[in-house]
Amino acid sequence: MAKISRWGLASAAAFALAGALAIAPVSQASAKTFKWANAGDVSSMDPYYRNETFLLAFLENIYEPLVRRDQKLGLEAALAVKWGQSSPTVWFFDLRQGVKFHDGTPFTADDVVFSLNRANSGGSNMKAYFASVKEIRKAGDFRVEVETKYPDPLLASKWAAILIMSKAWAEKNNAQVASDATKNEENFATRNAMGTGAFVLRERKAGEKTILVKNPNWWDKPTHNLTEVIFTPVANAATRVAALKAGDIDMMYEVPPQDTDNLKRDANINVIEGPETRVVYLGFDQERDELLESNIKGKNPFKDKRVREAFYRSIDVEAIKRTVMRGQSFPTALMVAPGINGYVKELDKRPTLLKPEEAKKLLADAGYPQGFEVGFDCPNDRYVNDEKICQAVVGMLARIGIKVNLLAQTRSKYFTKILRKSDFKPGETSFYMLGWSPAATYDVHNVFEALIQTPSAASKKGQFNVSGYSNKAVDELADKMEAETDVAKRNAMILEATKLYTQDYAYIPLHQQAVVWAARKNVSLHQPADNRFPLRFVTLK
Repeated sequence: MAKISRWGLASAAAFALAGALAIAPVSQASAKTFKWANAGDVSSMDPYYRNETFLLAFLENIYEPLVRRDQKLGLEAALAVKWGQSSPTVWFFDLRQGVKFHDGTPFTADDVVFSLNRANSGGSNMKAYFASVKEIRKAGDFRVEVETKYPDPLLASKWAAILIMSKAWAEKNNAQVASDATKNEENFATRNAMGTGAFVLRERKAGEKTILVKNPNWWDKPTHNLTEVIFTPVANAATRVAALKAGDIDMMYEVPPQDTDNLKRDANINVIEGPETRVVYLGFDQERDELLESNIKGKNPFKDKRVREAFYRSIDVEAIKRTVMRGQSFPTALMVAPGINGYVKELDKRPTLLKPEEAKKLLADAGYPQGFEVGFDCPNDRYVNDEKICQAVVGMLARIGIKVNLLAQTRSKYFTKILRKSDFKPGETSFYMLGWSPAATYDVHNVFEALIQTPSAASKKGQFNVSGYSNKAVDELADKMEAETDVAKRNAMILEATKLYTQDYAYIPLHQQAVVWAARKNVSLHQPADNRFPLRFVTLK
């Protein structure tokens, strides 16, 4: 039986492999090709294009960060061998020597400084990780220093999400600036890649397949035995299941709940499952004075807390768990899951459901006795049963007089529509679904900084606060908890800030998503609770 383990927490052109990467022919007996599939494709090969788990997880096989997560989700050395603070506002990173990019170019501090500045500028979707940063500077060929505007003890954890690119390669191919996903921009780095990681991009055909091959010159000791990896997006769940059962693919990422039992009955397949660190939630535009997609003109219903409460307390998450998720979800009242530092168990209690007439009274008190109409944006290939969840929400809100016009789209179109622009201007949505896992830091501050603090291009806070929710007291507490090292004081700040956003009905948390993968029994892999898929731990028998 295959060895399966959990981590500690519940085109464009085909890539020409240059001289230093010349791969010797592999005998048929020793060649190990791993084939896997997912509902949606990787949206870009640029590691700063979108701050999305699936994209970053895929690219972590090609590119590498300064520090990475080990199998117990702790930080370990990657492209940096040592890091720390020489003062409360100065970090240092001592870099690994002898590392080469896939084209043979030596890795140095110039690449790190270039990459960090690229991730913090242009159309990059990673700017939120640089909110505390004042200056990034080279302090030697293999040392980088970072000065922060205020003490930021979480900086190294945050930058586990920042992957390092080749400065020379980006400059040669006119890809010095990250393209803007919200404007559908592209450059050479969108469809090509040049990293230091365990795998090399050989071929990229967006929407069809992406092929990686083993990097024979990787600085680390490989624990995988793969020579080639073929990833294929397959939108239809039944087709993915059939391909896995037939042996056409070796692994299926994110199994729909309705297919789990079927796969468990197959003697040739292992189903690997557990709770994910991601919370799937609903949000509403609280920023505009008039909603973009509503029959209410001249005002925004979601600015009224009573409307938000009526929506929140009319959505039956237990029914969604039972009928849509087939038991594979963990309902929550918070924007952070158990296991994340800063999770407040005593506040993870949803208010009771309202009867339709009670919710209608709240709406009437807010000035909407006949309810209203609103658009609803949802992906159909990003989260487990995402479109079906949204369809259930439409029905639940109809009972209180809300006519919801659902628009479900593939992730690339969906994210382009709803996410804030690179200048932190709001996206084009009124009501939406989103999911978030604080996978960079595994700390609740990431959730506050990215989703709950007031969006600001100046502060770089709230980059993924699509709602535009704003509470000055929450902002102040979040800023303080970022720098606070006294655990008791910090926990008190987290408790107070959590109370404030939950009492505001700032969002509608639905559930902690379950991670469910399926693989042929000749596959050995590790399944992390953040739903990342590191190929460096995969072996085939």
